[in-house]
Amino acid sequence: MARGTVSELTRWPVKSLRGEPVRAARFDDRGMAGDRAYALRDERPKRAGKVLTVRQNPGMLSWGATYGETTDPSEPPQLRGPDGTTWTWEDPKLGDVLADSFGIPLSLRAADGQQDRGPTVLVTFEASRTGLGEELGVEVDLRRFRTNLHIDADLPAFAEEQWETGATITAGDVELEVTGENAGPCIRCAVPSWDAEGRERWRDLQTHLIDRHDNKFGVIMRVTKPGEIRLGDPVTTR
Repeated sequence: MARGTVSELTRWPVKSLRGEPVRAARFDDRGMAGDRAYALRDERPKRAGKVLTVRQNPGMLSWGATYGETTDPSEPPQLRGPDGTTWTWEDPKLGDVLADSFGIPLSLRAADGQQDRGPTVLVTFEASRTGLGEELGVEVDLRRFRTNLHIDADLPAFAEEQWETGATITAGDVELEVTGENAGPCIRCAVPSWDAEGRERWRDLQTHLIDRHDNKFGVIMRVTKPGEIRLGDPVTTR
């Protein structure tokens, strides 16, 4: 058993756009409430209907999305463009503006739980972020990994790489467990190699993760006891 505290909570309202730090959030069978509840669909002929991500268009990271200070969003998010203009999700002009920004035809989609691995929660640990930076000789921005729950605990760096089914975290009112399909140590795609604004790619980061960590960083978990998590809440792992 290890103990720690919740050091960061981050919600990503629109899949592959920048997200928002929050002080508290609801966790339930959706994962983190409001997380990836909206997405953009690629409408190019060969990809029509598929969800658009940073992997196809890094420029998505120049846009951000926010619900504001609410633990369980009931209204659609607002989007902020690279020029600072704010748009509501329902604005009939938004689709065309986004299509012009990314240079491809697209449509808007609203649906709970559009995470790649189902209604899950991505958990990361400060010891591993720090350890990764020490290995690379440079500070690593946590935002690259699009985590939901970041924990500072008395665990050694990269301990979560060995977590198996049944590993559990209790944080605030919530219990998370490595259980179900696609849960466990998170195998990373190319997205963390892009900086948080989508301006520059750091290919050596992914190469390093592959070579030293079997391309793992963080752990994917499911909510087994719903409730609220707040910054500073105590955490236990077992």
